[in-house]
Order: sequence, then structure tokens, then C-alpha cells
Amino acid sequence: MGATLRKAREAAGLSQEELATRLSTKKTAISRIENHAEDIKLSTLERVAAALGKRLLVKIA
Repeated sequence: MGATLRKAREAAGLSQEELATRLSTKKTAISRIENHAEDIKLSTLERVAAALGKRLLVKIA
């Protein structure tokens, strides 16, 4: 999940600091998520997706 979020952030042209500002959080929180050092809640994923101009799709196959 972290690698996917990093790719989406980079594709949006945002630094970790810029994304953190959009989410009213710290750069270290973004880094922990991207480096799999922290579990991420579904609600946080929704906020990240919105900040990146993306939709969050959850698929259970």
C-alpha cells in the first residue's frame, strides 16, 4: 500500500511535506505510511486519496 501511495503522490507532483500540509499532519506521518512502518486506517486512505485528487476503490475478490 505504501508504494502505491508514494507513486500516486509523486504522480501528483507533491512532496511528502506538501501532502502532509494538505492533510494537516506531519511529513513523518506520510513517510511512515509510505515505508510500511505504520498501519493505515481506511478513513486515512480516503483522506489521502482526496488530497491527491483520486478516488479510493476497495475490492474484495
